[in-house]
Amino acid sequence: MLDLSALNPRQREAVTTLHGPVLILAGAGTGKTRVITYRIAHLIERGVPPEHILAVTFTNKAAREMLERVQQLVPRPRRAAAAAPEAAPGAGRPTICTFHALGVRLLRQHIERLGYKRNFVIYDEAEQLAAVRKILSHLSARGEKTDPHAVLALLSRYRNGGEGAVASADPDVRALAEHVRARYESALRACNAVDFDDLLLLPLRLFREHPDVLEACRARYRYVLVDEYQDTNAAQFELLRALCGQHRNLCVVGDDDQSIYGWRGAQIANLLDLEKHFPEVKVIKLEQNYRSTTTILEAANALIRHNPRRRAKHLWSTLGAGPRITLHTFPDEEAEARAVVEAIESARLVRRIPWSDHAVLFRTNGQARPLETAFRRAGVRYHLVGGQSFFDRREVRDFLAYLKALLNPQDDISLLRIANVPARGLSDATMQRLLAASQERHCPVFAVMSNPAVTADFPARTRASIAGLVRWLEDTARPLRAPAPGGGFSLSAWAEGWLNGLGYYEELRRSEKTAEAGENRVRNLKELVAALDSDAGPAGPPAERLQRFLEEVTLDTERESDAAPAGEAVTLITMHSCKGLEFPHVFIVGLEEGLLPHARAKAEGSLDEERRLFYVAITRARYSLQLGHCAARRKYGQLSPCHPSSFLQELPPELLERAADRPREPASLETGRAWFAAMREKLAAVRPR
Repeated sequence: MLDLSALNPRQREAVTTLHGPVLILAGAGTGKTRVITYRIAHLIERGVPPEHILAVTFTNKAAREMLERVQQLVPRPRRAAAAAPEAAPGAGRPTICTFHALGVRLLRQHIERLGYKRNFVIYDEAEQLAAVRKILSHLSARGEKTDPHAVLALLSRYRNGGEGAVASADPDVRALAEHVRARYESALRACNAVDFDDLLLLPLRLFREHPDVLEACRARYRYVLVDEYQDTNAAQFELLRALCGQHRNLCVVGDDDQSIYGWRGAQIANLLDLEKHFPEVKVIKLEQNYRSTTTILEAANALIRHNPRRRAKHLWSTLGAGPRITLHTFPDEEAEARAVVEAIESARLVRRIPWSDHAVLFRTNGQARPLETAFRRAGVRYHLVGGQSFFDRREVRDFLAYLKALLNPQDDISLLRIANVPARGLSDATMQRLLAASQERHCPVFAVMSNPAVTADFPARTRASIAGLVRWLEDTARPLRAPAPGGGFSLSAWAEGWLNGLGYYEELRRSEKTAEAGENRVRNLKELVAALDSDAGPAGPPAERLQRFLEEVTLDTERESDAAPAGEAVTLITMHSCKGLEFPHVFIVGLEEGLLPHARAKAEGSLDEERRLFYVAITRARYSLQLGHCAARRKYGQLSPCHPSSFLQELPPELLERAADRPREPASLETGRAWFAAMREKLAAVRPR
């Protein structure tokens, strides 16, 4: 019997309201993950077959955490049935996954109905950018430069949300994105590739063009739960409406006050206007916060009330008032960074608060530089969230491109990346000629390379190199298509074999200035090769296992942060990246007009979203919160005056204390260390033995 006594009254209502549309407004720190997992367990206990339950999250980390909690709650006889929801669909298993993983499942089963092959590859952002750059290189006139990142971002919003989603963009860039769209989609189609947007858009097309697929999905997923609903875009909402339009058993959990991803297509209207599509929806508010002190929550409540269009809610806590919020004014960003370091060191040495209890939050990535400098000089360990991912390293991207090209040689982006790595006599000029020929013939580059009539004009040595690469790809990929031998097929041994045969490890060692750097790259790659068999799973033909591995790598965007926890270190993180996290002691720096709210906010009409971003940052703090702004900040090497953020005026003054009103602390790190040492001696003298 599921014990609901651990839930508060509102949480219990959210868990036990099982039928019809439900909107659970879950404020920051109110236990939404607990509610979702209890709700899944309660559905199973009340007799709903687990395979009829679909829970959708936005990250693989959240899906894994939800799975673990459900397994702990589901009664033991049901546990086996509820296990491994991330596996392929099957009887007795609830499905807990991201929107994009759900799209992959549907496409792996049905994409041939849309004219694709089942061995399609998924392009990540780097590969999408490469495709856009190729198109722009043929469209640019008179050497004009266009930022491919801006075009790709707008292209994504346009494809997901239609013309309304890009209405505020620069007209020239908008027109270019519209022009690029057809070429981009055609280029991906020619490579039998899809991007992240396609993982949502193609299932919608499947539903429209093949009603039997939609009916099968509706019959399977009779109870649908959605986490972080405020972050859904237009395509995700249409998927949910298609799935739930008949049975109406849609439960969405979200908080409009934490909607901070409008710049990447999230539509807060999906939450605010849910009654337009589900008039009978029941709204349940979760307002008891289990994270923060009353002082922090009252500041957050007062701030967010200035947003005119929101669903009213008031966070409260039984954790006590706690200290007031400290407001600092600094001469410049270097002084700001030094003061943060000194405060953290003071807390560690005097109050025994470890580095890992502290986080420093900022609006833009560029603000991390002076902070990193100050932490390094002081010898304080820190973890910068959002640094280079393991999967962005050159050797890892090369290896993944090889795997994709071996699995699908029509993938132009991957083939062009590895064609001359290591060097095999295929220069950039040669590959450009082959690419141009493929574009003239509207076919993949591999098809051109495989056609002797097309390559006849190349020099004999170049023709031999082209033929050699084609032959190598075909020969190396052949074991993937063969049935697995009785003892199983080792993808790791297979990959290790051809990497050694290519001399790629030696190429990595030669390419670095130091032996240590080369060995680091080799070690990174060997680590990934060794993980091939375990990550791909033991079951199924080699090609399908390799496909699963590549999907896992491409979809699991937060894998790096999961694999490398910060440990005993201060966390440096942007406000956008901190959602879902919490820390005992938080510093928010750079609270100035132009940074927060950002300079673009007024022009783009996103001031409310900037306020929500500050709200999210404030509600990360559990016990203490310190805010800072600078009187001046360096821009292009020159100090420019700054003005405090207008958002600071929206915080109740009785909750704040200015740093100047506090007991004076050391003015510099050097004198501070002496002070810390003296304090240690005093503490040691009075501490009981």
